[in-house]
Amino acid sequence: MSLAESIPPPVRSDANASRTRARRLLMIGATGALVAAALASLGIGPTGLSFEAIPAALRGVWSDDSDPVAQQSALILFDLRLPRTLLGMFVGAALAVSGAMMQGLFRNPLADPGIVGVSAGAGLFAVATIALSDGPLAFWAETLGIYALPVSAFLGGAVATLVLVIAAGRGGQMMVGTLLLAGIAMAALAGAATGAIAQASNDQELRDLTLWQFGSLTGSSWDKVAAIVPFAIVLIIFLPRTVRALNGLLIGEAEAFHLGVNVARAKFLIIGLTAVGVGASVAVAGLIGFVGIVVPHFVRLIAGPDNAVVIPASALCGATILLIADVIARIVVQPAEFPVGLVMALIGAPIFLHLILRRRFAI
Repeated sequence: MSLAESIPPPVRSDANASRTRARRLLMIGATGALVAAALASLGIGPTGLSFEAIPAALRGVWSDDSDPVAQQSALILFDLRLPRTLLGMFVGAALAVSGAMMQGLFRNPLADPGIVGVSAGAGLFAVATIALSDGPLAFWAETLGIYALPVSAFLGGAVATLVLVIAAGRGGQMMVGTLLLAGIAMAALAGAATGAIAQASNDQELRDLTLWQFGSLTGSSWDKVAAIVPFAIVLIIFLPRTVRALNGLLIGEAEAFHLGVNVARAKFLIIGLTAVGVGASVAVAGLIGFVGIVVPHFVRLIAGPDNAVVIPASALCGATILLIADVIARIVVQPAEFPVGLVMALIGAPIFLHLILRRRFAI
């Protein structure tokens, strides 16, 4: 008998088989939940379009139906709710994936995109645009028009990322500890500057600032959808390249290096993609918390640490939970709207506190 014949074939353990089934069910369930949430987002709201009216809306677009009811339904569906649904899916997915990458980079389940100051930087620039558009930034606001706010948020995220790279980069290496401390300092500085701007604002500007900081998908449009398409393409192209590095970093930087991972390049890529995802999300929806913390941790509880599953599952679950929160925000105080950021805080904070009390992860 040869040596190869004497070695029994590998047998999958019950634990591995159970984890594989859990991953498969998670992906199927998350996909189905996202479809259901998207349909709810399209069919629920205070504007009068219901599920029963969607066929009439489709006829109003795809035919020459001159029925004013059909035309109005088509306007609500395709000009209001569809872009809002697409933006909600992108924002939820981008924040959840950014959280998953940050947690993998820091090897800490408490890591969040806001921890490195990208959200704070984007928020500061956006707040300055809102509050100072009638004063020092009048030329900027007049020149860019409706694009002044999203462009400002993108620039704020980019500047924050650049400062972090300069502060934490040494000889081509990204010092994660320094990056974390620099992010905390930047978030505190941006928060202080935001508070100072708010203090100098009038009542209407202060109201606008408050609502924007709470996060909202109100005012979604196809222009905003078109603006985030390049960022979505960047994430889709480069996210798969982070999976192997994130899995290697699970066991430590030195171990990942010996496994063939270019650790320095991986860190820069992860930070860059986080800036892209968070900056784009802040630009179109304001500041929304807890998605980047709760969703990846929930996924890991079910699917395990493999980022080949965690990244796509986090995207699906993040998009789903934000759409659900947005639907709740639309109907809870009709005809007005509740900020979706507050809804996410009401959903995410108890879940996060429960996870801490159950000691499901180490801080």
